[in-house]
Amino acid sequence: QVQLVESGGGLVQAGGSLRLSCAASGRTASTYTMGWFRQAPGKEREFVATIRWNGGSTDYADSVKGRFTISRDNAKNTVYLQMNSLKPEDTAVYSCAATSYYTTKAVGYLYWGQGTQVTVSS
Repeated sequence: QVQLVESGGGLVQAGGSLRLSCAASGRTASTYTMGWFRQAPGKEREFVATIRWNGGSTDYADSVKGRFTISRDNAKNTVYLQMNSLKPEDTAVYSCAATSYYTTKAVGYLYWGQGTQVTVSS
């Protein structure tokens, strides 16, 4: 069992930055692929970024490439999402998730956090 708790969301102006954190608990948390997903009001949940358990591979949605960076610190059981050059269309609830294999598909993730709101004003 893995528990996930996100933090770092908030209100920021367009062009600004935020760093989200996802703290994982559980003995095997550091062995899981971790992903970030987001869901805006009235829209389906969409993939944002993912990172392999050892940090050796990462993937990003085209909409965030070059602006967002996913990283992890296994010693702290924490995954980060650095978000730069934020746009109003990035406004959403951001959730982290964990799974035992490498995937960008939400359906493949076993554990989910509650999410943190990110609002980007124009």
